[in-house]
Amino acid sequence: MRLLKSTIHPDIRDMSARQFTRKATRAIVLKGEDILLLYTKRYHDYSLPGGGIDEGESNVAGLVRELKEETGAHNVQNIQAFGLYEEFRPWHKPGFELIHMESYCYICSIDEELLETELEAHEINNGMHPVWMNIHQAISHNEQTIANSLKKGLSIERETFLLKLIVSELLVK
Repeated sequence: MRLLKSTIHPDIRDMSARQFTRKATRAIVLKGEDILLLYTKRYHDYSLPGGGIDEGESNVAGLVRELKEETGAHNVQNIQAFGLYEEFRPWHKPGFELIHMESYCYICSIDEELLETELEAHEINNGMHPVWMNIHQAISHNEQTIANSLKKGLSIERETFLLKLIVSELLVK
């Protein structure tokens, strides 16, 4: 899978520090200029649906599971690799100083109707919910959050980069 971007958080001073890798998937589901996203109230941002790949689970199986859990999407088809976004971030829990986050992004299609979500407790507490949104509006919203919010999450830079790349590579001109 092609590498889309590799980033190192500015607070990281020593790349040889103890680190672990977390693999995740991100789904790109388009309907014209509308894209299926997750809005997170806590961070006031939009992100691609997806999440961690479980032990022994393939990337594609993780993608399908995460889409179903977070958005209620079903009948996931036409799955195509888009690219890998990797990032190195500080880790503040015992045992490691760094996390190497690998986000495997896939384009896919789903049935139009979204079923019930199966959100985890922290996702519910963060006010996360699926939404179809114009991709240009989502980018503009995230850029305003990056510029103005003190509570923005670490993932907003990744998500905004990916949304811009989707526009440049996947939207019909």
